[in-house]
Amino acid sequence: MLANRRWFCTLLFLLAVATTASAAADKRPFREGRFEKGELKYINHLPVLSVEGTPEEMGRQEAALTGAVVKVLAPYPRQLMILSGRSQEWEKCVETASTLMSHATKAHRDELQSFAVKSGIAPDLLTVANTIMDLHRGGFACSSLMVEPSKSQTGGVLFGRNLDFYTLGVLDRYGLITIHRPKGKHAFATIGFPGVIGCISGMNDAGLAMAVHEVHASADGAPMLNPKGMPYALAFRRILEECKTIEEAEILLQKTERSTILSLAVCDRQSSGVLEITPKNVALRRGRDGICVNTNHFRSESLGVEPRWNACPRYALLSKVAAIEKLGVADVFKKLDEVNLGSRTVQSMVFEPEPLVLHVAMGMCPATKGSLEKLALKPMFDFPQREIK
Repeated sequence: MLANRRWFCTLLFLLAVATTASAAADKRPFREGRFEKGELKYINHLPVLSVEGTPEEMGRQEAALTGAVVKVLAPYPRQLMILSGRSQEWEKCVETASTLMSHATKAHRDELQSFAVKSGIAPDLLTVANTIMDLHRGGFACSSLMVEPSKSQTGGVLFGRNLDFYTLGVLDRYGLITIHRPKGKHAFATIGFPGVIGCISGMNDAGLAMAVHEVHASADGAPMLNPKGMPYALAFRRILEECKTIEEAEILLQKTERSTILSLAVCDRQSSGVLEITPKNVALRRGRDGICVNTNHFRSESLGVEPRWNACPRYALLSKVAAIEKLGVADVFKKLDEVNLGSRTVQSMVFEPEPLVLHVAMGMCPATKGSLEKLALKPMFDFPQREIK
């Protein structure tokens, strides 16, 4: 009886969240506008936020242009914990989030603080929003298919990625592409959500692209959470800001105190691979025959765990593309649709690192049932008198 009552309450909660989101959101949930050097506008039906300058300047621009939407999304992390039966752990979650955030770079902390001041949103809420991926493990499924030049119809790398996570009737409506032009660093684009300044999917002006995948088992016995680690979305943003190649990304990750167990599908203009990451180790796994696939299990010899790592049907299905002579953007998107997870597939995308082009489908679930919208990132990355350190 008690269990049935809990499930009934959970159902009512989800219906309430979805109803509230439907009432609050429209076809264009973001308001176009400018603030200082920042701008938010719709391009090919996609909301694109561009921010530029120092950490403090970018934080103000982000807050001025998306703060109203962030306030709508602010309850999401706590609602996610209620749904997972961990509502009593909220205060501990805030404490751990603050500890993790203290290990972020000063630039990232300054940007988030500037966001909080300008928006009037409590810093604790923003801190949790930017570390909830480290703290809440479960539900981040995701699939990636990377095609190297030898198998690509375009002659360049293609990198397809589904982001799968619980939307609670909200996240699918508020996807956002952000173009960051930080002073003295690589410009880059992230495909994520307002208020989250780190990277869960993104590509920089050097053609280095990446996508996060959740993993739950590792052969090295590493802990699921290392409170001394840097929040992983911010660690990956740092890679986009500082690196040009897969090898450089691997070196930077080796030097970084890592917070948890996960994998990072990654490609540059020449090749692709998967960085399998734990608080103890980083292992680079390459694909075969011009194809590299990643889902949610480690597969390297050093970190893979048998037999679980062989049990993913999405991995098996995507691996069959090796039999296809050449694949284009449409082919990659079609394969991503074949492994969609229904209401959890909140975003789908294909990166083209060589021409710096991004194709994105979002705004409905599964996103793969929508259409890809094309964004030419190169002109968005360029701005005058920029020196990259």
